[in-house]
Amino acid sequence: MAKLSSGQQYPVTVQLNGAPVTGYAEPRMLLSDFLRDRLGATGTHVGCEQGVCGACTVRLDGAAVRACLTLAHQADGCRIDTVEGLSGGDGQLNNLQRAFRRHHALQCGFCTPGILMSLGDFLERNPAPAEAEIRELVSGHLCRCTGYAGILRAVAEVIGQAGEEQA
Repeated sequence: MAKLSSGQQYPVTVQLNGAPVTGYAEPRMLLSDFLRDRLGATGTHVGCEQGVCGACTVRLDGAAVRACLTLAHQADGCRIDTVEGLSGGDGQLNNLQRAFRRHHALQCGFCTPGILMSLGDFLERNPAPAEAEIRELVSGHLCRCTGYAGILRAVAEVIGQAGEEQA
């Protein structure tokens, strides 16, 4: 990789929710700011800017990452999935989003995109987690509204549905 000079902007090309896009970023621009300010993916929320709250979680080449701890140029050439890409091309919510709605797993919604992105990655890798594993994952996200009970019920429903589909 060429040395990047401060103050200059460089092209960053990514597959954002399946579509190729290019934006320009300074060398120290965070991926969260790049997604929101340059690419218009405003579902990626910025809370603590220290990787603690989880609101900025996106999937980078399939893995959940904190966008506030990742530089935009580190994502050059990568696939990035954000909450905007969770619903299908027809705009229908996915199973996890529908379960969140049914179980009131969101209130203000600020933390919800990051939680959905983390849970999506986690459930793909571990389709039948124990409740303790789910609690451990969710503990990495700060939510001041729900008390997490609705989130746990929503995940339990989705896990149950997955088990029914496999039977």
